Amino acid sequence: MAEAKGITTPMVSSLKLSKFGTDTLPDATEYRSIVGALQYVILIKTEIVFYVNKVCQFLATPLLSHWQAVKRILRYLLSTCLQGLLLQPSKAVSKFSICAYNDSDWASDLGDRRSTSGSCIFFSPNLVSWSAKKQPLVARSIDEAEYRGLAHTTSDIFWIQSLLVELKIPVTLLCSYVTMSMQL
Repeated sequence: MAEAKGITTPMVSSLKLSKFGTDTLPDATEYRSIVGALQYVILIKTEIVFYVNKVCQFLATPLLSHWQAVKRILRYLLSTCLQGLLLQPSKAVSKFSICAYNDSDWASDLGDRRSTSGSCIFFSPNLVSWSAKKQPLVARSIDEAEYRGLAHTTSDIFWIQSLLVELKIPVTLLCSYVTMSMQL
């Protein structure tokens, strides 16, 4: 990996990892070691949280496809090691704004058919909260998966809003977007 070429994305969007397969790794020690190290990396490289969580689900019996996904994450880190979150001062306004974005997929995990929701919340121009997690229940439709994700994001917004009220910071809810995608 020392001479690997960097890439711009940590995982192919169409990749569906599964715990079922016959191409098991002969020695999973290196896989577990690197995935464990990646769990520490997510503290400073937050954009890979979802992908590291994905490969962590296969620590018991990793397959060759899981190992290739880990190597792709490492190649992504190689090309983005000098990038990070930019925090900007807010303009002097009487009220600050909260803006949230949410998206969910439907039954993306081939093993248990649960959906994954992701969200990010901005306080003025700065990202202050983000989440990507598997939903606790199996959704019966894409709409149900989207509504569950939206409910989680809404509760996060209310928590942030109540914290800001407690700190006596005036805030308005500027926008909230749900991206609904159709899957056939």
